[in-house]
Amino acid sequence: MKHILKCSECGAYTLKEECGCGGKAAAPKPPKYSPEDKYAEYRRKAKKEQFEKEGLL
Repeated sequence: MKHILKCSECGAYTLKEECGCGGKAAAPKPPKYSPEDKYAEYRRKAKKEQFEKEGLL
């Protein structure tokens, strides 16, 4: 079963891993929520570092 993907370059939807424009396609939806999220700490840390870099924190 194939899933719909969204191109990171042009924003078009496709079923292929690579879009016609040459950009990479990825899943357009965030991962499902789980209360036992193993990677939440890493995501929060990365987001905090990004905000500090942009001067938002």
